[in-house]
Amino acid sequence: MPATPEPEATTVTTADTGRFRLTPMRPRDPGEPARSASTLELFFDLTFVIAVAIAASHLHHAVSEGHIAEGLGNYLMVFFAIWWAWMNFTWFATSFDNDDWLYRVMTIVQMGGVLILAAGIEPAFVEGDFALPVLGYVLMRVVMIAQWLRASRHAGGARRTTIVYACGIGAVQILWLAWLAVPASLAPIGFVLLALAEISIPLIAETRGTTPWHPHHITERYGLFTIILLGESLLASSSAIFEAFADIEDVVPLISLGVLCLIVTASMWWIYFWPPHHRAITALRGSITYGYGHYLIFAAAGAFSAGVSVEVDSQLGHSSLDPVLATFTVSVPIAIFVLGVWLLAIKDNADRVVNTVVPVCAVLVLLDPIIPIPTFLTTLFMIVIVVTLVLRSPQGAEADAGPAGKRRA
Repeated sequence: MPATPEPEATTVTTADTGRFRLTPMRPRDPGEPARSASTLELFFDLTFVIAVAIAASHLHHAVSEGHIAEGLGNYLMVFFAIWWAWMNFTWFATSFDNDDWLYRVMTIVQMGGVLILAAGIEPAFVEGDFALPVLGYVLMRVVMIAQWLRASRHAGGARRTTIVYACGIGAVQILWLAWLAVPASLAPIGFVLLALAEISIPLIAETRGTTPWHPHHITERYGLFTIILLGESLLASSSAIFEAFADIEDVVPLISLGVLCLIVTASMWWIYFWPPHHRAITALRGSITYGYGHYLIFAAAGAFSAGVSVEVDSQLGHSSLDPVLATFTVSVPIAIFVLGVWLLAIKDNADRVVNTVVPVCAVLVLLDPIIPIPTFLTTLFMIVIVVTLVLRSPQGAEADAGPAGKRRA
């Protein structure tokens, strides 16, 4: 695959400001030194985590009541809207963020769309009414259409790509609104088809001319969002455990679960940040795989707190699930997260020892519910992974020198 030509660095200065105090939205330099996440991007992430927290809470209640398939289906659909809107903005921002007042206002409008989506999560889970989530999602996507069209004016060689993005997003949003009128029996099929249409837009657009992404910036954005998700899961899990202390006499299982939450969450953080993520997105195919693969990683991180809450309900006798099945709601998100990070970022940067220990321990975590003392073993397996990563370093670190964001064919 040929490397994408890198545009000259864009530096915003007073001289760049034109009419209405707007800055031309030119492609950013993918080799820009010291490129880091902006405070606006961090603020933007917080609204998405609100939506994730609400979705995880409703997943917990649905699963505890025995509605596993329905609750998981609703969670994955809502999470797709959250993840896809976040990801599209993030990749656009790494290429065209100019931080003028209009860009900021449009980003804040997108944040309003997230909150509308979040307000509709309860009706989606309880009544199967997705009107508010779809309206919030469409609002975010319409703003992205405006951003792509604005970028097209100064995109240079990527102009055709920006137009394809805008047109593709617009066409699919019309279909999302039409989806609201689809009979409930056909709604899941329609959702899958529209989700496939959404994820096909970058595949089509980027073949017309790749937009200039900054590998270190984009992976920092993914890392920061992962930290926020893990923090939200730790907060929600801890709250569920603390509230349960007043309702149970034997607190030892709860204390064990609390220890597991802390150690597992810290281990998930350690595992995620061990490999050099930026190496995974040096070319288009790797970037697509990395970006799309994070759907499972993010969804698992968000669902971890739901699983802990279900396990707490089970210990209190408030869950209709079999205790073994309830334990699976904790182990499955952990295993998916670890395997996802291993496949996307660790596997190609690790030696044979790491590439054996990480997936094997992840599978053992997945099977923990059918093994005696599962909580202890889950904790043990995660510690084994971390110890292995401490003793083994990522391979090829010495070959990773050079300007940030340099692309290889």
